[in-house]
Amino acid sequence: MPKAPSTLPTSSPALVADGGAQPASYEAGLQELERLVNELESGQLPLDQLLGSYQRGAALLAFCRDKLQAVEDQIKVLDAGSLKAWSAE
Repeated sequence: MPKAPSTLPTSSPALVADGGAQPASYEAGLQELERLVNELESGQLPLDQLLGSYQRGAALLAFCRDKLQAVEDQIKVLDAGSLKAWSAE
């Protein structure tokens, strides 16, 4: 069986689209995203911070989606494309 290339992003100090650093992990990104959503929903942020927070949230969402997609792709490789629907029996 040929070895598939690793698709998991590294936790390098690369920058996301809005200039903020990438989170160290999926969990850290999700935690920051949840905090941002709570701040945005509170309506307490000044107008000039709203756009920056929204952009950071969008970048974090993309980061988390990419991490999840990479893991899903690796699972498909490990299962040799034979994923089965899970049933809670």
